Amino acid sequence: MARTSFELKGKRVFVAGHRGMVGAALERRLAQEDVELLTAGRNEVDLRDQAAVLSWFAKRRPQAVFLAAAKVGGIVANNTLRAEFIYDNLMIATNVIHAAHLNDAEKLMFLGSSCIYPKLAPQPLREDSMLTGLLEPTNEPYAIAKIAGVKMVEAYRSQYGSNFINVMPTNLYGPGDNYHPEYSHVVAALIRRFHEAKLSGVSNVVVWGTGTPRREFLYVDDMADACVHLMKTYSDQELVNRHRRRHHDCRIRARGGRGCRIQGRDQLRPLAARRDPAQIARCQPACQTGLECQDLARGRHSAGL
Repeated sequence: MARTSFELKGKRVFVAGHRGMVGAALERRLAQEDVELLTAGRNEVDLRDQAAVLSWFAKRRPQAVFLAAAKVGGIVANNTLRAEFIYDNLMIATNVIHAAHLNDAEKLMFLGSSCIYPKLAPQPLREDSMLTGLLEPTNEPYAIAKIAGVKMVEAYRSQYGSNFINVMPTNLYGPGDNYHPEYSHVVAALIRRFHEAKLSGVSNVVVWGTGTPRREFLYVDDMADACVHLMKTYSDQELVNRHRRRHHDCRIRARGGRGCRIQGRDQLRPLAARRDPAQIARCQPACQTGLECQDLARGRHSAGL
């Protein structure tokens, strides 16, 4: 891994997508740095609009860019809104990366997704697995848009010598997650269903799948901390996967047809949360309602899982 020092202090730093879960976490983390933080809501600039993006960059001239803006969602959202997922994400990536280049941004970080890797890629995922096999069909449009962003960063590095880098987060959870009943990601979908089951007194929570796949989860503020570290220290052509260095089994497993339990449940809290009850209350609402993960009943469908 190439390490090249990049000083953030005193820089104009743009977080694209600051209202999303990842962007908001980056905003919180950058508040600890001596930077001029730049953000832009959709009412100020639609990142899908090339002219608007170029105009905004020309006026604000960010020196460092965290490209966390994206249209995101769970399996149902990806498979239902296929056109929006490829169009919106292609436009956001191409507009921001090109504008950063034209306006001499000193460094840019493009945040991708673990879905860029083939459906049957060896586990744990390695960076060199990209483009070695077929993608998961349900989120292929989103994955293709993210792969295009990765390759655009590589092309601008190669042709122009731009200090642009790629970082691929694993499955994230935490404050600001989307708890939509159909379009949420796996952790948020589970928390919502556990919470609703507790409130309504329902004993069964129905989930998708056989219970054999394994998923890796990372707390979003830990991801933001890693991104700032990489922005300061990493500069290379190779993309970087951001995940836990120590792997935990967070597999959802059927239990003899009688129910499901979540293995590694305690790992769905950041280390700080285990010491701070207030933090537990903030990031683990399911635990605060007294839900017992061991009492999940068997089932077949849960949107977002």
